[in-house]
Formats: sequence, C-alpha cells, structure tokens
Amino acid sequence: MLVLSVPLCLVNNMNKFQSIYDFAVENGCVARFQEPLCNHTSFKIGGNAPLFIIPQSDDALISLLNKCKSESVRTFILGNGSNMLVSDDGIDAVVILMCRENAEITKLSDTKIKADAGVSLMKVCRFALNESLSGLEFAFGIPGSVGGAMFMNAGAYGGEMKDVVCEVQCISENGDIITLSKDEMELGYRTSVFAKKGYIVLNATFELKKEESQTIKAAMDDFLNRRKTKQPLEYPSAGSVFKRPVGYFAGPLIEECGLKGKTIGGAQVSEKHSGFIINIGGATANDVVSLVDFVRNTVKEEKGVELEPEIRIVK
Repeated sequence: MLVLSVPLCLVNNMNKFQSIYDFAVENGCVARFQEPLCNHTSFKIGGNAPLFIIPQSDDALISLLNKCKSESVRTFILGNGSNMLVSDDGIDAVVILMCRENAEITKLSDTKIKADAGVSLMKVCRFALNESLSGLEFAFGIPGSVGGAMFMNAGAYGGEMKDVVCEVQCISENGDIITLSKDEMELGYRTSVFAKKGYIVLNATFELKKEESQTIKAAMDDFLNRRKTKQPLEYPSAGSVFKRPVGYFAGPLIEECGLKGKTIGGAQVSEKHSGFIINIGGATANDVVSLVDFVRNTVKEEKGVELEPEIRIVK
C-alpha cells in the first residue's frame, strides 16, 4: 500500500489554521477555508486565502488578531480590494475582511460624522448628502472603503481624505487601540502612518460643513459623470496604476509612448484612459505585473521619467 507523507510544517500550518477557524467561529465571525480572493478585489484577479474571516465587531477583530499572533500566523487586512493586485497564488495569510454588514455611520454633531473602516466611501458620501454636509463630494465614485481610503489618503479632483478627516481610531503595531489626530496621521500623497507602520483603521471621523443638498448633489453628480466619461469603469481594474510623477501626469506619458491599448494576456492599457490597466477577460496577476513593468521600462527609456506604481501588489 502506498502511503503519502505530509511535511510536518504543512501539518502544523493546517492545525494552526483549523485552531484559528474554530476560534473565529466561536467568537461569532464568518470564516471560510480556501476563499477565492478574485471575488474580493476590483481587478477580479487573485488566488485563494487559506483562511478568510469576517469579524462582526471590533472586539472580535482584536481577539482574532491576538489569536493569530499567539499562533505565529500572518494576517492580512482587506477592505474593498480596490487598490491592489493579489498574486495568482493568493495571499499566504489569514485574510481578515473589514467590510462587515453591520458596519455603521454615525452623526456626531451638526458637522461631524464617524464611519467604521469597512463602510464604503460611496455610502459615506450619500450619508453626508442626506445630512446636507459638504466636503466629501470628491470621493463620490472612489470604490474603496473608509479604512483603505485612510491607508492611502485617497483623493480625486483636487480633494483628499486629509482635507476632511479629523480623527481616526486604530490598532497600533503593538495591538493597542489608539486615537490619532489629523496631524498624527502623516497624510501625504498616497501615504499615511497607517501604511508606514501597519496600523489598522477601526473608524474615522470627518469634519464637514453645512451646505444645500442640491449643491452637494450637483457636485457629486458632476464628479461621477467625469469618472464615467473618462475612466474605463466597464472593466475590472484597480484604478490609476501609477502615482503622479513630479511635473507630469502618468496617463499622457504612457499615451505619448504609443502604449494605449497595449495588451499582455488578459491585461490591457485602457484605450479610454492610459493611466488604467484593465482586465479585459481572464487576466492573471502575472499578466498585469508584466504589463506594468513593460510600461515603466518604456516610459523610462523614451521619456526619462520613472513611474512608481500606486497599486499594492500582495501575496
């Protein structure tokens, strides 16, 4: 009889994942093995997570993080998955999804609202509109979550999260719950203290201003129409692939190099907006990485400009 042996390290990992799964379920979390991450990213690309968990409260999240730490198992925090490219092999970690169904938005005062990390920016914008509060119009149409938006200081059309956030509650690298003021968040162009130190955003408070609802809605509609007109929203993508190089715009540089429509596998430089790489069908992470490298090398060679990726490549 043929006996197949399983490496001890693999057995230990399987035991750890099972232990974490059992712990998560006991604490009211949703938990699944071998979850396809292509279902949780805007690129619709990515392999599996060995264990995928959705905590239903901040307390459950903190307990879960402590459990994973005690088992020496890596964790990866996932929001709307709108600014990342997941490896074809998946993420070798317990993936924790922040976008739980009971995530809340609360009005704190006449001009302040607080939103949990897993709430979508679109939902926050609509909440502000209903309360006749202005300041978040620029974010209407950005497909990320509040946590992800704070992580990268998301922005568009002249506005950024740093313009409206006043306070964030997060989990520090030591596992402590701390509250940061705007000045402590180190918010810059597509960066923050959350990205630099791995802090996990729990919620964010925004300071807005009163305005007529019709005026707010007109601005939101205008920004959304601009997105629909200029961006390839009909295809899966991760938004703008490259950061804005100093003194230039990535899209025009790419187009001037004749790369609009350039395709590798199922990945294509959008013909609608050259700053986007889109999944035209069946694209792999390797297709996208190859195309990103090709674009960067071409622009560097022909224009002398170094393009820096804005999307996170995770595995």
